Amino acid sequence: MLVPRPKDAATLILVRRDAGQPRILMGRRSVGHDFMPDKWVFPGGRIDRGDYGAPTSGDLAPAVAANLAATARLKRQDGAKLARALACTAIRETFEETGLVIGRLDRGPQHRARLTADLAGLDYIARAITPPARHKRFDARFLLADAGHLASLEPTDSRELGEVAWFTLDDCRGLDLPMVTRAVLDVVDTHLSGRAYERPFWRWTRAGMDSAL
Repeated sequence: MLVPRPKDAATLILVRRDAGQPRILMGRRSVGHDFMPDKWVFPGGRIDRGDYGAPTSGDLAPAVAANLAATARLKRQDGAKLARALACTAIRETFEETGLVIGRLDRGPQHRARLTADLAGLDYIARAITPPARHKRFDARFLLADAGHLASLEPTDSRELGEVAWFTLDDCRGLDLPMVTRAVLDVVDTHLSGRAYERPFWRWTRAGMDSAL
């Protein structure tokens, strides 16, 4: 059986701090979706070719850019370009799936939206490659940003995410989550506490899960 090659992808974890406890943006995938249907996830998706040349209004912090660049799997990949594209992917997918904007949204001809992403507030906290038995495989980088960078805090539902809402960490853990999403929430909890941690990298082989730091 031919194992599909993982596709580069990025996910964005948005943290809202305007209440007693931090809240995380989660979306529930459509029950008819062929990848993790009916699960609650962070917004995100695979890189599009256009993400490499997408307009931006702020750059990644040097350390974040370097850490993302180091995740390039293929020798022919330009790590710096990949890092920027992953950040643009996370912001674009979040806009497409929730209507929330980090950066600026301009209306062009025929009222088409043009997103200019602001990468300056993003951090990189985890990575996971989905199992080889899946018909779709992703090399997902999990990015985090404070909701204070958003133009608006009110998400909209989409066809891909049938429901979108803010949850405390405890409430998140009560949702129907993929295993990796649940593990990333623990990383988010540690990150928000200010405690030091090693950025995890989870990957699966035919022998099972292999966790590499």
